[in-house]
Amino acid sequence: MSEDPYPRPARVLVTGASGAIGSATTEYLVANGIAVTALSLAGPFPPGADRVFEGDTTSMEDVARAFDDVDAVVHLAAIPHPNLGTPQKVFSTNVVSTFTVLAQAGELNISRAVIASSINAIGYPFNRHHPKPAYFPLDEAMPPDAEDAYSLSKIVDETTARMAARRWGMDVVALRFPFVGQGERLLERGRHVRSKPADYVAEGWAYLDLRDATRAVLLSLLAPVKGCEVIGLSAQDTFLDVPTADALAEFAPGVPVGAEIVGRSSAIDTSRAESILGFVPAHSIHEILTETESA
Repeated sequence: MSEDPYPRPARVLVTGASGAIGSATTEYLVANGIAVTALSLAGPFPPGADRVFEGDTTSMEDVARAFDDVDAVVHLAAIPHPNLGTPQKVFSTNVVSTFTVLAQAGELNISRAVIASSINAIGYPFNRHHPKPAYFPLDEAMPPDAEDAYSLSKIVDETTARMAARRWGMDVVALRFPFVGQGERLLERGRHVRSKPADYVAEGWAYLDLRDATRAVLLSLLAPVKGCEVIGLSAQDTFLDVPTADALAEFAPGVPVGAEIVGRSSAIDTSRAESILGFVPAHSIHEILTETESA
């Protein structure tokens, strides 16, 4: 008998499979005994996928042919930044992709989907008016203040996930990823954030190690979720090398802090990730920094 709380899928469709999270997710699912069908606009495809399709996730035809014999879907395909296309291109690509994938899954009676949302669904990090969040720690109930097409697309994606759950009875987990990286990419981002901490207060100086991101995806496929759940993710600490409460007092004076944040603990409330998914991040950039300094 399976020990998983939710039926373990035999085969998962991963969209955006050639991206950093998509490629790592594919490898992680395969390593955990789940076959992967990979769909991407272009290669190279991750070697673990035994079925691969080049296609556009805004195309119902391209998506439909990739769903053959699939039990669940992990939708990661997106334009991941507001500056990687015109506002219309970024918004339309992301929202049409998510609707197309979830609608196809729903029509095929696929019961579980995981989609990539973003910390930017709160709207603050890319907002050129530089508003401060309403409170810390940041959580899934934060009222959004979107000013860019990418952040708006993530808000709509989460609404689409709720619609899919309502219309087709699908169980959907929308993961709000912060910056995700590993190794040198994570270190480079950390150096940049620490050099300009005021620029990143709106996202709580948050990040997630790529290895934890892939584990969160697998747990989202297996958790006993019913309906749609939006879940914020973060490492247990921040990019900064100072206590988080001190950083908030300096860079977000006057913003209410609703719960004590001890040491360098995350400014993201990840309690739902733990209670719903059983997810606790295992990796920290500060472990990498310590190893680098002692090498």
